[in-house]
Amino acid sequence: MDSFIYSLNATVPVFAVMAIGYILRRIGLINEAFVEGANKLVFKVCLPCMLFLDVFSTDILHHFDGKYIGFCAVVTLISILVIWGLARRLLKDRTQVGAFVQSAYRSSAAILGIAFIENIYGNSGMGPLMIIGSVPLYNIFAVTILTIESNDPNLRQETGRIRTALINIAKNPIILGILFGLAASLMQLRLPQMIEKSIMNLGNMASPLALIAIGAGFEGKQALERIKPAVIATVIKLIGLAAVFLPVAVWLGFRDQELLALVIMLASPTTPTAYIMAKNMHGDDVLSSSVIVLTTVFSSLTLTGWIFLMRYMNWIAD
Repeated sequence: MDSFIYSLNATVPVFAVMAIGYILRRIGLINEAFVEGANKLVFKVCLPCMLFLDVFSTDILHHFDGKYIGFCAVVTLISILVIWGLARRLLKDRTQVGAFVQSAYRSSAAILGIAFIENIYGNSGMGPLMIIGSVPLYNIFAVTILTIESNDPNLRQETGRIRTALINIAKNPIILGILFGLAASLMQLRLPQMIEKSIMNLGNMASPLALIAIGAGFEGKQALERIKPAVIATVIKLIGLAAVFLPVAVWLGFRDQELLALVIMLASPTTPTAYIMAKNMHGDDVLSSSVIVLTTVFSSLTLTGWIFLMRYMNWIAD
């Protein structure tokens, strides 16, 4: 029951804000122009600020764990490549591949993950190290896949797509936010309080504004047309990846906060960033938002199940 309450506390507020966004759009309080502006603001300003502070606030030199970060990176890489390969073979509509792949692998590690870990342990634990190992790859491959799988007529040649993907990676605001945060942490910089608070205020806007935009932009009829790939991506996100990689993590000796952070990485709801990226890079944002809604709704049950299993097996302490 405690695990179920933890899960509900983490997921219900997220779903509620999305629902509020949907209602506000339907009653005319916000419109399409607001949604477009909010998506751009989150993508270019708020999310980079949030991720910068998440990484910057971690004493990487003191808490560095190469084995753990490496495991997170390898698992993330394998997950992305396998899902991408399967999607290219099995999805009939190639325009859905980019959104499907990032929705199936991309966890809410930064937006929900840290809060969820703090609910249980009272601190962020291994969460920031998990973010360092996974989130840069999330974003690098999201940009790459959305560019390569784009139906943009200006990207007819594969070489053109690869060149564009590399350019997009180099100028992606989210990736830049992580890199600047990593550099600042390694150099142990101290920001003036007024600057840090200003960045924090912008970062704090990322999650609620993204969720309102998802809800406001959600189209039920179009979502139903994509229900099959959305359900498949949801099963992969909430159950499939954890079922494959958690036993490997246990075998390697990871326990407690390490294992809980891995569960967040593997089995938490799809991050709202997936919708923001798809929307800003001309991907299938309807499919992305559908997966975010489904994974958010059902994650309270699946996360509870994973935590109950780990506690039952004495892999994580109460």
